[in-house]
Order: sequence, then C-alpha cells, then structure tokens
Amino acid sequence: MSPVLRATQAAPRGAQAGARATKRRGITADANKAKRAKVKQKIPGAKKIQNDLLPSFSRQLSSMLSAGMPIVSCLDTLEEQTDNPGFKAVVRQVARSIENGAAFSEALRQFPSVFDTLYCNMVKGGETGGQLAETIGRLAGFLEASARLRRKVKSAMMYPTIVLTIAISIAVAMILFIVPVFGKMFEDFGAKLPGPTQFLLNTSDFGRQYGLYVFAGIVFCVIAFKKWKASPKGAYSFDSFVLKAPVFGLLNQKVASARFARTFGQLIKSGVPILDALEIVSGATGNHVAGRIIMNAKETVEKGEPLSTALVEQTVFPLMLVRMLQAGEKTGKVDEMMDNIADFYDDEVDTMLAGLTSLLEPLLMIFLGVIIGGIVISMFLPIFKMGEIVGGG
Repeated sequence: MSPVLRATQAAPRGAQAGARATKRRGITADANKAKRAKVKQKIPGAKKIQNDLLPSFSRQLSSMLSAGMPIVSCLDTLEEQTDNPGFKAVVRQVARSIENGAAFSEALRQFPSVFDTLYCNMVKGGETGGQLAETIGRLAGFLEASARLRRKVKSAMMYPTIVLTIAISIAVAMILFIVPVFGKMFEDFGAKLPGPTQFLLNTSDFGRQYGLYVFAGIVFCVIAFKKWKASPKGAYSFDSFVLKAPVFGLLNQKVASARFARTFGQLIKSGVPILDALEIVSGATGNHVAGRIIMNAKETVEKGEPLSTALVEQTVFPLMLVRMLQAGEKTGKVDEMMDNIADFYDDEVDTMLAGLTSLLEPLLMIFLGVIIGGIVISMFLPIFKMGEIVGGG
C-alpha cells in the first residue's frame, strides 16, 4: 500500500488527528500569509495563463531545477522568456518573494487564479520531500495531459457548433429578409397559399414584428440560466442531468474519472496526505456530483476505511476504477494504478469523441438540409402549383 495511504489508515486515531491537524495548520498558515500579501491582485487573462502558459512554464522550470540551477535564477530566466505581461509580473513577484525568505509554495499562493490549490500543494509536497524538480515535472505532465483532454473535447464540439450556428443564421436571415419578398409576390395571386408557405409567411411577419422581444427573451433566459448554474444547487442539478444524458452522460463520466484518477495519483505521488488530496480532487473533476461523492468518501476514509470501500456504492466512477484503486491499495502502488487508469479513460474519451464526431456529421447535414431545404421548398411550392392557384383565383 502507498506509504501515504498506509500511514493514514494504520496509525492510531490520535496520531492521525494530530498529523492531520499539523498538516492543515501548515496549509492554513501558508494561505493566511498569502492573504496578507498586498500583491494578491487580479491577474489579467489568468485563465489563459493557467491553460496555455503554465504547462510549458512548469516543464521548463523542472528541466532547469534538474540541471542544478537555483530557483530564483530559473524564475528570472523564465520571466525574460515570457511575452505575456500578466504572467511576467507574476513570475517576477514569485521570485522576489522567494528572495525575501518565502518558500516557493508560499510564494505561489499569492496568485490563486494562476496557481490553484492543486499546484501549490503538490509543490509543497515536493519541497517537503526534497523532490521539487521531479514534482514540478509531474505537474507539467499532469497539466499537459489536462490541456490535451480539454482541447479534444473543444475540437470535437467546435464543428457541430459552427454548423448549427451557420444553419440557424441562414434560416433567420431567409425568414426575415427573403421570405417577405416572396410574400409580396404571392399577394398578387389572390388565392389561398399552401399550408407550409402560409406558416412560413406568418413566422416571417411574427419575427419582423416581435423579433427584438424574442431576442431579448432569449438573452434573458441565457443570463438566468447562467446565474442558476453558478449557484451551488443549480450547478449540482445541471451536472446531475449531464451525467444522466444519453451518450453524453457516459462521456462526462469518463472525463470525470480521468481527471479524478490523474489528479489523485499525482497528489499521492507528491506526498500529499490522502485527506488533503481528496479535498483538492473534489474540486478538480469538473463535476459537482463527482465532487460531492469524493467528499463523502473522505468522511469514510477519516473513519479508517479504505478509499476503494468508500467508492464502491457510488454511481459516477466506473467499477473498473474502484477495482484498480483497490489493487493499488493492496500493492502500495496507488499512484501508478491511478496514472494507468487515467491513461485508459483518456483513450476511452478519444474513442468516444471520434465516434460522436463521425455520427454528428451526417446528422448535422440532415438537419441543415431539412431547415434550409424546407424554407426553400415552402417558398417555391406556390410557384410549382401556379396553374392551380391562378385557376382558383
């Protein structure tokens, strides 16, 4: 069993409580020092820095530290190479804080929008264990894997989003600007128009009269939905719905499983105690339902039960992940097992995304044909029946 897990489970309860209290006091002290720092300002473009720049920064920093360079020299070099002004200021301030006597992890906590709790705690674990370069290298690998997964999901969703946007834009433009031209022409016929044509003309009239109100209503609904989704109850309800959705529910389960396994494995490998690791991982899965399951599992682990036992009854993480975790607990290789299962679910996500993309392409073409083709046919239907309409007039 992993030393971290074994120590947590086998130690007497008094010793466990004391160790946890000491660890938490250390983390809390670091957090309080960061809060007292005056440089905890908002960093422009922090999300972009975290997603795009932090992986390469971590990889380069790990290489420099492995080569024996002092950390301040590493940071000064990386500051010179950074083009992003916001990140340049962050790296400069971190280096100055270290020169003033702060630990690296403590200096990083000044900028939580760039260096999150996961990053800071892994760095602290590396400092404590004397393996800072190796730990930052693992962080770089973790961030790169997370970025790859994020890019795959975004690229898979980009094509259908673009096609749907184009289809809807064309349909709206035709209804608002082209259909009225045909409507004026059809008025001269003096006969009853076919049902589809009349429906389209009525839709066009409604859109031109009340289009702004409809648009305002859509904007209001989107804003209200975002606010509801940002609330704890709304976020949990939405994530629960997403996990139960056909096809996409299974995809989201695999994504959450990959994130949990990779994050948890890296934290354990860096020497972070299991309870602190679970608290960090609960916010790193990207799903509030999975996060609540992990926090419930944390309570079970606090009572002395293995983590695999705490996860047996839940329905989000697949049984295969639980069994691999159980095997890792027995062999003392939890971190390796979690890395392996994370790679497996990353591959599963790739396969599912490829299948969904190939399935969506013909469906989108059909949708595009039905919408645009339906409008065109409805407009030309009276012309096809010109003799009948004129004769009836």
